Amino acid sequence: MSFVSNIQQFLSDLRAQKLRSTLTILGITWGTVSVVVLLAFGVGLQKQSKINMHGMGQGIVVLFPNKTTKAFMGYPDGRWVHFTTQDAEILKSQVPEIDQISPEFRKYNTPVHYGINRTLPCVVGANSEYGDMRNIIPQEGGRYINQLDIDQRRRVVVLGDKIKALLLGDKPAIGQKIYIGQSPFTVIGVMQPKVQSSSYGERDQDCLFIPISTYQSLFGDKYLNNLIFKYDNPEMGETIKNKVYKTLSRVHKFDQTDKDAVFIWDTNDMDKFMNYFFIGFNIFMGIIGSFTLTVGGIGVANIMFVVVKEKTREIGIKRSIGATRKNIMLQFFLESFSIVLIGAFFGFLISLGITEIAQLLPIKEYVGTPEISIRVILATATLLSLIAFLAGFFPARRASQLEPVDCLRYGV
Repeated sequence: MSFVSNIQQFLSDLRAQKLRSTLTILGITWGTVSVVVLLAFGVGLQKQSKINMHGMGQGIVVLFPNKTTKAFMGYPDGRWVHFTTQDAEILKSQVPEIDQISPEFRKYNTPVHYGINRTLPCVVGANSEYGDMRNIIPQEGGRYINQLDIDQRRRVVVLGDKIKALLLGDKPAIGQKIYIGQSPFTVIGVMQPKVQSSSYGERDQDCLFIPISTYQSLFGDKYLNNLIFKYDNPEMGETIKNKVYKTLSRVHKFDQTDKDAVFIWDTNDMDKFMNYFFIGFNIFMGIIGSFTLTVGGIGVANIMFVVVKEKTREIGIKRSIGATRKNIMLQFFLESFSIVLIGAFFGFLISLGITEIAQLLPIKEYVGTPEISIRVILATATLLSLIAFLAGFFPARRASQLEPVDCLRYGV
């Protein structure tokens, strides 16, 4: 039989069994919707989780000084390690794999005011590389701290976007004078709003950022709160961190095997964990959705077995006039694939509508928005093809194995 003849026969069978065919197609449609929508939500959640996580900075490592737990070279255990600004310079020279590094001072609950507006934010003292590492990106018309600000100990400040709103409201901030304690500072930038799910202190939106040299002059702090650096090659992460630890242990005279002396927070490790987590999560979502699609596939197989039974005499006639087993198998394969294809078409249309509606809901910041990516389409198409093959294979094989004589006697 020709392809056109098979299509005509398929359409005739659909008309003959309208209710049964409709219910079967609906089963495939609903199964397709389940798979596509669940995977789309998984992709959206993965992307939004990375955006939230990278709000603090992508690929950064934060070093926190701590207490030693081992005696070393005459020094007792329980001794505090204290970082200074020189540590950043030493690490930069001793560990060439470090791309960017900055010391960081933090002063919490610092009185800040502009006119009658007052607040108690965190004041951060850092260098010019800090903004790029921590995604402190200034809004249009402003800038971040530069090296000249640091060298000249300028009293300039970059505001977190929430602090700007508290102090100045809708008033333009650039060039305005605010007071940190009793000292006037000129606003040179306001941070662009960003989503930030993690931090090691205040959210950046609630902070003020000033040159590290100005911070030391203003507050007189000698010891840093932490060091932050970034390296380019994640594959060398462990090697780089070991070099950093070895260098710090030599400078501060603690046992390099004492892993509690300095706490290392490597956000690259969290990235790796999230990648593996979402691979498993999306596989799980796909399996859940595939259960519904499998039920639809069973419905296709059932209807095809019924069709084979109803067409037993027809199969016998076709075989007696020269149709091969291959021709018979292809006929029923085509019918099963056509049913799945129709159901999948409507399923993708409905899924597209659901994802478009979901994008209008105020849920992006928390779970992202579903996205029908190429990966989702390929995964669904692969699963549909497998369902269509299995649903059509067994009925088609049964039809092809029928003997012509037995078929012609059927029902007599």
